[in-house]
Amino acid sequence: MDYNENMKPIQFPEGFLWGTAIAAHQVEGGNRNQWSEWEKSLDRTNYLIAMGIDPKDYISGQACDHYNRFEADFDLARGLNNNAHRFSIEWSRIEPEENRIDVKEIEHYRRVIKALKSRGLEPFVTLWHWTVPVWFADKGGFEKRNNIIYFVRFCERMAKEFGKDVKFWITINEPMIYTSSSYWHGNWPPQKKSVITFFRVSGNLVQAHRRAYDVMHDAVDGLKIGIAKNNVYFEGWLAPIASWFWNQRFLNRIQDYQDFIGLNYYFHNRIKKFRFGQNENQKVNDLGWEIYPEGIYHTLKELKHYGKTVYITENGIADAKDERRAAFIVNHLRWVHKAIQEGVDVRGYFHWSLLDNFEWAHGFGPRFGLFEVDYKTQERRPRPSSRIYGQISAANGITEELIAKTGGQR
Repeated sequence: MDYNENMKPIQFPEGFLWGTAIAAHQVEGGNRNQWSEWEKSLDRTNYLIAMGIDPKDYISGQACDHYNRFEADFDLARGLNNNAHRFSIEWSRIEPEENRIDVKEIEHYRRVIKALKSRGLEPFVTLWHWTVPVWFADKGGFEKRNNIIYFVRFCERMAKEFGKDVKFWITINEPMIYTSSSYWHGNWPPQKKSVITFFRVSGNLVQAHRRAYDVMHDAVDGLKIGIAKNNVYFEGWLAPIASWFWNQRFLNRIQDYQDFIGLNYYFHNRIKKFRFGQNENQKVNDLGWEIYPEGIYHTLKELKHYGKTVYITENGIADAKDERRAAFIVNHLRWVHKAIQEGVDVRGYFHWSLLDNFEWAHGFGPRFGLFEVDYKTQERRPRPSSRIYGQISAANGITEELIAKTGGQR
């Protein structure tokens, strides 16, 4: 079926999971980890001032205060007719000092999980979404193979603590984004531009996932464990090489150590005359990223050969005025449905994000939330697109009327 062949309603498979995704450092507030220390570092502050930017807008601080407001935020998620939710456990809260476990923080996350389940939201727990304890960073973080044991130990402890209530686990979020930003381009902490270190850390993350996968399965029966992988739809004659390097290489090395694949899709990259990023950019989000829904179909089809269940663990748009988010959701989901019809075993979609949040090196500027956040008052306000997503979740599909309302465009 061609995408534009008709405007018929779409129904997703029975039991399909509908949710949103968040990450601890971006929403909780009050974190102390290697990233929060970098935000306040003198080098970072001086750089922002030199760029004419107010450094306060790039310090996470209280973020969305989700740490204290999680129950009310989960009420918002349930109000979207969601049946699942992805969040991360902040390692630096659990183990703020080496070998010291903070039991109060374990109980906090136990309450978080209980709050999700009491609202009928299936928890998807991410164990590492780029932030690590300061003591772990001081030891060299994932640059050193010997340090993997600390992460694996943390994963095992979380599985033992919460494995009876949490079935789905994501060990690592977007390993290629982390390694390229921190060690290839060097614009994220620890800001080391070294190709050798880039490959070393990538290899160590492969080993970290494999070992965590084994110990977690040994600790608790019945867990489903994977990673969340940011994959790009490449076009052009160099696309197979780019796709192998960025999309497939990491997954190939862990393919026997994953029960599902989490796909994070944001980017299309057209390659012309050895130059990347030659996109038409007819439509872009507030960060200048091209909006290209068809790309999610191609990245899903690329995953089919792994023979794994796929969950779309992130897909979203920076759109402060909420002018394109509804169409963005509908049109991406139409391409997801096409991939399902062609045999890709997709069983869930998590929109990024439930709330506006601290967008890493971009600070508080980008607005990805279905709910707008006033960072001064912490008030949450639903954007019109949230109602659209709620309708989709309730219907487990997209009506003809909704397709027509959002334009039905690619």
